Amino acid sequence: MTDLRARFDAWMAEHDSGDEPATPAATVLVLRDGDAGLEVLMVQRNSKGTFASNWVFPGGKVDPEDFDGDDDIVAASRRAASREAVEEADVVIDADRLIPFSHWMPPTVIPRRFATWFYATEAPAGVDGDVTIDGGEIVDHLWVTPTEALARHKAGEVGLVPPTWITLHHLEAHGSAAAALAAIADREPPFYLTRQISTDPPTVAWHGDAGYESGDLDAPGGRHRLTMLAGGWIFEEPS
Repeated sequence: MTDLRARFDAWMAEHDSGDEPATPAATVLVLRDGDAGLEVLMVQRNSKGTFASNWVFPGGKVDPEDFDGDDDIVAASRRAASREAVEEADVVIDADRLIPFSHWMPPTVIPRRFATWFYATEAPAGVDGDVTIDGGEIVDHLWVTPTEALARHKAGEVGLVPPTWITLHHLEAHGSAAAALAAIADREPPFYLTRQISTDPPTVAWHGDAGYESGDLDAPGGRHRLTMLAGGWIFEEPS
C-alpha cells in the first residue's frame, strides 16, 4: 500500500488552499457483530458546538499531545482517534490496530474546517453492550447496523452529516466486522474534498462528478454526489 504520510502530504498541499489551514482531526468506526449483522458505535453530540446534535463516530481534533516527538500527522491522528474513543465512549482502542478508512476535507468556504481521518477497528473484547459517555459533549450512544442508521436518518430520527452518511452507505456492503475490516485493509483509503454544487436542492459532490468543478448539476458525464432531499438523501457514485 502507498505510504499514507506521503499521500496525505501531497493531497493536503494540493487541496488545503484556504486562508486558514484545516484543523487535523480523527474519528474511529468501532465495529462489532450483532444479532442483525455488522454494527458500528455511534455517539450523539450535544446541542452546542461542532456537529451540534448530530450522530457521529467517536472522534475529535488532533491535540498537541498526540504527537510523539515528531511531526507525523498520520501517526498523531491514530493516537487522537484512540484517545477520543476513550474520552467520549470509554472504549479502549489500540492505535496500532486502526485501519485507515478514508480522509475528508470540507469545502474551503467553511470558516472552521477539519481535515479528518476516518479509521476502522474491531470492538475490543468485553465491549458487548453499553458504553460510558460523558454526558457533556456526548449525550447519547447506540450500536446500530448501517442500514438501520440510514433508515432512522431518512425517518428524521437521527441527524447525520454527509461524511457520516457516506461512510454508513459503504459499510452496508459488509455482513460482518471481519469482512468489513478485511475489505477496508485491502484498498487505498479514498481522499474526499467536498464541494457544494447546489443549494436547491442541497447537493454536495466529490472528485469524479462531471459538475464538480463547474457546479453545473446537469453537466454531462459521471456522477459522484449526494443530493439532500427532505424525503431522503440520494447518493450517486461512479460505476
